[in-house]
Amino acid sequence: MAKITLSVIKADVGGIVGHSDVHPDLMKSASNYLAEHGKNLLIDYYVTHVGDDLELIMTHNQGVDSSEIHKLAWDAFMEATEVARQLKLYGAGQDLLEDSFSGNIKGLGPGVAEMEFEERPSEPVVIFMADKTEPGAWNLPLYKIFADPFNTAGLVIDPKMHQGFDFEVHDLIENKKVVFHCPEEIYDMLVFIGAPGRYCIKSVYSRTLNEIAATSSTQRLNLMAGRYVGKDDPVCIVRCQSGMPAVGEVLEPFSKPHLVSGWMRGSHHGPLMPCSEKASTPTRFDGPPRVVALGFQLCNGKLVGPQDYFADVAYDRARQKANEIADYMRSLGPFEPHRLSLDELEYTTMPQVMEKLAQRLVPIE
Repeated sequence: MAKITLSVIKADVGGIVGHSDVHPDLMKSASNYLAEHGKNLLIDYYVTHVGDDLELIMTHNQGVDSSEIHKLAWDAFMEATEVARQLKLYGAGQDLLEDSFSGNIKGLGPGVAEMEFEERPSEPVVIFMADKTEPGAWNLPLYKIFADPFNTAGLVIDPKMHQGFDFEVHDLIENKKVVFHCPEEIYDMLVFIGAPGRYCIKSVYSRTLNEIAATSSTQRLNLMAGRYVGKDDPVCIVRCQSGMPAVGEVLEPFSKPHLVSGWMRGSHHGPLMPCSEKASTPTRFDGPPRVVALGFQLCNGKLVGPQDYFADVAYDRARQKANEIADYMRSLGPFEPHRLSLDELEYTTMPQVMEKLAQRLVPIE
């Protein structure tokens, strides 16, 4: 059986009236481009948005890091960018750091999460997409999904999950990676992933099935650009059932909003609020940060769905809690821990302020 590749590629190419939404014409432009130019490459696709991020969900047989698939996505974003410029939308082409494609979309701005696998008799996947935050936002949920028996009963009950999972963790500053074998190395791993601004869970693998279980985007826009150009707004793919966590176990971590960095100007901590596609329009202080979960059933590469999971009323209390947390964090204004620490503000406008005051900083006698 031929392997299926599932690619989720996102970019902010322009927001309608600020940073809260994507104009329908941009989504239409991207969808039309994939339909016309991807007909010999793609098995199926779905175009959506979360906040001001345009999301391309694609299935194909080209494998991960395919230059053809990445160019297709790049060109679709470029087409949408032209529409954004015509409409004078804010931040048109914001995530596209170069003027031309150079063989691989990684390093050019857009976020990428891809995995290749043999489609099982039943292949449910959940695709998480976030806005106003960074890749480290997935650390806590992925830990809970694949390593916390209080969240995932299958770690105790399902023999196929009892051996645990391997976590590939990336150091985004030193550009290094390490694989932790869990559960036996959980404590070592927590030392790293508890610092999500630097260490991010890239992928998770089933030790029993020897298959990929989850993968995320770990692109850091500010590190690539050397300046603040927006938050990274990451995506994540999680496979479910049959030796993987159940769908309900995959969604459960988001029932309790956790603090993530991002929000206004990418410079504040705030709660990650689970919401529906329709409600993924962060407006309060350009937030709070949002996460959408779409479920698809893969059928010979076709995307059957989506199921908009966080539209469920069961997440109403999570949204209420997120708003309460947002109230408290906003009350702190420019003070930490609402505002990020100084080392995390290195790629914002903070260096310009420091340079302005440089001559006034004198030694203490």
